[in-house]
Amino acid sequence: MTLVRFLRASGEVDREVEAAAGANLLALGQANGQRLEGACEGAMACSTCHVLVAAEDFGRLPAASEEEEDLLDLAAHATRWSRLSCQVAVPDGAAFTVTVPPSAYNFDR
Repeated sequence: MTLVRFLRASGEVDREVEAAAGANLLALGQANGQRLEGACEGAMACSTCHVLVAAEDFGRLPAASEEEEDLLDLAAHATRWSRLSCQVAVPDGAAFTVTVPPSAYNFDR
């Protein structure tokens, strides 16, 4: 199990969740109250599930595909640590930290 830490854009911890390695980050976030829209339902046709992976955890993930990189070019607040949560499988190991940028809030929950 991996402790997944979701941070608010302010850097404050919003929620910490235990997840099995390989769990889909978008589904995990949505099931745990994170404001990740995922308008395309994981079909990689939008960037409404954009997250910022902590720099120390970014290298634990496989490289993004060219299609994912193209969509991240359209995401507000994108950085070199950006990923689409629909394309991220929770890595095995210790804690894994992501920040939900303020631009991800296309709707209210």
